[in-house]
Amino acid sequence: MRSDRIKKGLQQAPARSMLRAVGVGDEDFARPFVGVVNTFTDGMPCNYHLRQLALDVKAGLREAGVFPFEFGAPAISDGISMGTPGMRASLVSREVIADSVELIAQGYLYDGMVVLSACDKTIPGGAMGVIRSGVPGMVLYGGTIAPGEWQGRKLTIVSVFEAVGQRAAGRITDEELAAIERHAIPGPGACGGQYTANTMAMALEALGLSPIGYNAIPAVHPEKPKATREAGRILARAIERNWKPQDFLTRRSFLNAIAAVAATGGSTNAVLHLLAIAREVGVELSLDDFDQVSRKTPVIADLLPWGTYTAWELYEAGGTALVFKKLLEAGLLYGDEKTLTGNTLAEEVERAYREAEGQKVVFPVEQALKPQGGLVVLKGNLAPRGAVLKLAGTERTYFEGPARVFDSEEAAMEKVLAKEIRPGDVVVIRYVGPKGAPGMPEMLSVTSAIVGEGLGPEVALLTDGRFSGGTRGLMIGHIAPEAFVGGPIALLENGDRVRIDVEKRLLEVLLPEEELRRRQERWQPKPPAFRHGLFARYAALVEQADQGAVLKDPEA
Repeated sequence: MRSDRIKKGLQQAPARSMLRAVGVGDEDFARPFVGVVNTFTDGMPCNYHLRQLALDVKAGLREAGVFPFEFGAPAISDGISMGTPGMRASLVSREVIADSVELIAQGYLYDGMVVLSACDKTIPGGAMGVIRSGVPGMVLYGGTIAPGEWQGRKLTIVSVFEAVGQRAAGRITDEELAAIERHAIPGPGACGGQYTANTMAMALEALGLSPIGYNAIPAVHPEKPKATREAGRILARAIERNWKPQDFLTRRSFLNAIAAVAATGGSTNAVLHLLAIAREVGVELSLDDFDQVSRKTPVIADLLPWGTYTAWELYEAGGTALVFKKLLEAGLLYGDEKTLTGNTLAEEVERAYREAEGQKVVFPVEQALKPQGGLVVLKGNLAPRGAVLKLAGTERTYFEGPARVFDSEEAAMEKVLAKEIRPGDVVVIRYVGPKGAPGMPEMLSVTSAIVGEGLGPEVALLTDGRFSGGTRGLMIGHIAPEAFVGGPIALLENGDRVRIDVEKRLLEVLLPEEELRRRQERWQPKPPAFRHGLFARYAALVEQADQGAVLKDPEA
């Protein structure tokens, strides 16, 4: 065992002495040691219940003859930080979490790693760290929140964001806004639609890094503790076989994950995160792969934010295994790819498969809700390296209008709430990319306010930042290169005509090339927002969005 280097031999007597002080007995030194990295916090509902799940997974590990040790890692709430300078920290935290997992695995030479995740960036960060650890490992998702309810309406956190725009437009009262605020979040769990957390939780099951069916179990569902203990036993068996993520993660595994995202109208953040996870394992993946898979994968799940049902209702219908079963039957997943159990994806789906009688959430492919998946990659003179649109959130496939240009989200939000954005406008929010913000914040506050004011179908939004999984409408993000490095989005001026043609996968400003060249020559870079500390280091090292906004490795 790798941990023998820490716990065995004459010179390790001091280490054993330290370990005895935290409950390791004589017989335990012969067991595998496992690190349990817990992203618990009582600062938000998504991760609030992970303390109990840590007890459950550690119990399962102990029952299987493994000795677990628990550690903490940070978690930033997108819902709380949204629309504030705190949102800069969200994507940065993905790298910090990955580093934390890798650091623990290396510092203690553990034989296996498990990460307990919930809010958005803890899931890909945990996956990246587990892969880097080079040992058997898994990522367990805390589960979705229960839907809120008010006056017969199902509510999620996006209901509150959109209510802000409704109030600004005078469509609801202060009292109604307060009631929605109070009822939307009934307890622990991650945001309740097919937003980023639930999207990535499903993607990790498709990859094989989480047990099939586990991540779909809601946070407060009575089945969660038992399933968590069983997950501990699954990891113990992987350790016994030395079955590592590098042994089963392939290019086809990632294509499976993309198909699952596309088929459920999932978050565009999956593009960033799957690119980053693929890089950790050395799998070639590009923006074009997302567009190609999405073109042949129809939307078969009727889920919020664009559809009808919450993630809890997806679980009641049959969960992730139901989605995978429909895709496998249509030949849209590679069922022979292996998972962390050592079994194939198809075998694990068959084991977990169930379908509630009369369920209306997931449809067979021949009855698809939309003929193509939700992820679209656009290119053109505004996005030479690509931009991402979630088509499942809009019916518009062509848009042309004048640019309304803002160099910050705050400036754009001010105009939205003042009702100064008009139908036909193309709102541009720039200098909020990976380097420019830094941290590539999400724009859910602005996009939800636009939708809440009733302008969703009539306004387009472009940004070198990104969007929450809760965003809907003609909202295009991840524009690369970003404004901060002189990308063409930095050259836009108020009134420039912008064209979006989804069928042609085109995003362009209707200006002559000579004019763009003249503007490029006049363009001056902005000073960095930070010159010291974590955010300065991040801005210096982070790649562009089309590469997953990962950090550069030192040159060989």
